[in-house]
Amino acid sequence: MAWQWPSSGKVISSFSDSGNKGIDFGGKAGDPVAAAADGKVVYVGTGIRGFGQLLIVKHNATFLSAYAHNRKILVAEGQQVTRGQKVAEMGNTDSEIVKLHFEIRKQGKPTDPLAYLPKR
Repeated sequence: MAWQWPSSGKVISSFSDSGNKGIDFGGKAGDPVAAAADGKVVYVGTGIRGFGQLLIVKHNATFLSAYAHNRKILVAEGQQVTRGQKVAEMGNTDSEIVKLHFEIRKQGKPTDPLAYLPKR
């Protein structure tokens, strides 16, 4: 599967098994958040505590990606998205700073997104 960076922002926090279940990108409110791979939007909302406005994309039977703390989500549940498509705007919902929290889950388990994203 072909992955791409969901944000052009700098990685300000990296993955750790014990703490951060993804990576965090710094940026300004309104910066674009892009789908990291083709897939279908399976969740949009604020129902998961600590993630603010959250968007989850299912890519296939194995992989999901999650995009948290958005100011605005630009897609709807059930919508197909393509890699690189702008799906949200960066924000600070349920976070003290503006950032994108990004996770890749393989069979439901958080994995280090840097293992999948291309080198930059």
